[in-house]
Amino acid sequence: MASPSLVSEVAYFKYVLGTPLYRQKNFWKNQGLDLSDKSMGNWMITCAQMVRPIYDLLHEKLTSQKLLQGDETPYQVLQEPGKKATSKSYIWLARTIGRAENQIVYYHYADSRAGKVAQQLYSGFEGVLQCDGYYGYNAISDSVEHVGCWAHVRRKFYDDANLDKDHFKPSIGLELINRMMKLERKWQTSSSTDRFEARQKFLKPMINKFWQWCDRVNVLPKTRLGKAISYAQGQRAALNRVLLYGEIDFTNNASERNMKSYVIGRKNWLFSTSPKGAEANAIWMSLIQTAKANRVNVREYIEFLLDKVSQLPTFVKDTELEAYLPWNYLKSRELTPRS
Repeated sequence: MASPSLVSEVAYFKYVLGTPLYRQKNFWKNQGLDLSDKSMGNWMITCAQMVRPIYDLLHEKLTSQKLLQGDETPYQVLQEPGKKATSKSYIWLARTIGRAENQIVYYHYADSRAGKVAQQLYSGFEGVLQCDGYYGYNAISDSVEHVGCWAHVRRKFYDDANLDKDHFKPSIGLELINRMMKLERKWQTSSSTDRFEARQKFLKPMINKFWQWCDRVNVLPKTRLGKAISYAQGQRAALNRVLLYGEIDFTNNASERNMKSYVIGRKNWLFSTSPKGAEANAIWMSLIQTAKANRVNVREYIEFLLDKVSQLPTFVKDTELEAYLPWNYLKSRELTPRS
């Protein structure tokens, strides 16, 4: 048995501070508690299922949006049915755009990177998704419009320019992308309408110059520059769509920053023993990163959920769960759930 305050501290140490459970044992022993990492792991899994209704509601709110960003990263699960311990599983990420009224960061564990996972994750979503050029997202192209990420394109041109570590040699393509990003920084805080108009006036001509250069330049296809150009040209239609929406960013960096938070945790946790553990990680990280994105005190929010959601009836309506979403947290802290 564990109190909400104790479990929230264990979760905070693991998912916010990146301290794996086996390294927490000595800390808790110094506090007078002889806890095993197995017990703490069971708490994380059991309590993740307890707060899962909030996680599921976040997904419902997410897929009702019109503009989203997405990403995915490998993850290792040791005891996954039908797979070797060394095989790759994946954590998928979907999030609202930075200009959304309520921020949602949603992690999803899956045993593969196949397009069927994208179909599951974005089920019910009909809108615009900004992501990289990974072909798995083509599985949802019927209901979702794909907008490309210029940061992914820039990285490939940067790698070419940095081929000789002692002599950085940017191509015209990289210089044009850098100029585009410099313009975008000027419009970062502009309204969506103003940013749309600025893109039409200043960004569109520069994008046209970039494509003209890509089409004309004579370069071997297997060189770094050739591969960078090929990647960009393969994404041309998706990259150009950034001109259509003033709300959406020039890059997918917001989702990559959220994924980096998971990757930092992964470096400390290393792996999950079971799919249940990987799923629990996705649930906790979703709730925590969404709380952070909405400027909610994470430690207090976790304890609030563990204390209050545990008292809700088994079949609770979404309308009753609304009060437990991070952006409603401050005004519902004193909420007493119905028994």
